[in-house]
Amino acid sequence: MSLRFVVTGTDTGIGKTVFSAALTDALNACYWKPVQSGLEGETDSEAVRRLGGIPANRILPERWRLKAPLSPHISAAIDGVRLDPATLQPPGISQPLVIEGAGGVLVPLATDMVFADVFARWQFPVILCARTGLGTINHTLLSLEAMRSRQIPVHGVAFIGDAVTDTESTIVEMGKVRHLGRLPHLDVLTPQRLRQAFRDNFALSMLREACPQ
Repeated sequence: MSLRFVVTGTDTGIGKTVFSAALTDALNACYWKPVQSGLEGETDSEAVRRLGGIPANRILPERWRLKAPLSPHISAAIDGVRLDPATLQPPGISQPLVIEGAGGVLVPLATDMVFADVFARWQFPVILCARTGLGTINHTLLSLEAMRSRQIPVHGVAFIGDAVTDTESTIVEMGKVRHLGRLPHLDVLTPQRLRQAFRDNFALSMLREACPQ
């Protein structure tokens, strides 16, 4: 099986969709968002296609599309949709695949199951996106602890934002995790600028070394 990565975050709105777009482009991968909560405006799949310059045939359809921009289990209840996370299986494709979760690792898919439980079943390497601003040490260490308690393989942390060396080094040392790179904020976000920023700040060799599952 080709390389698979799960991209998750310490919180919502930190830039993991932008990172996912850059990673999908860099790995010449397909992209899959299993659950999309919120259908007004641009969805995450549409943003990845636009920002990464990804062909439409490499953007795989979501399993569930929910209207309200809320936690999936709440949004599903509003829509009258029953989510069955136990049946959620990644697409069986031969190309590399980037899978993006919703919000953080403990976002509920049902009242008895969070995204981390699904990640634990899949056993794909996880990239944790963390902003570099105040509060990220706590959120990142908690996210790492939640994943490791479930024996989820953590590939490393991708930081997003301005450089904050002390914060980044503290997370790496205390979290015993690999620093994959840092994606800076871009005033003008285009596929070309995002691609260059990713190439300047991430080593593809470090990303490609994850063993296929």
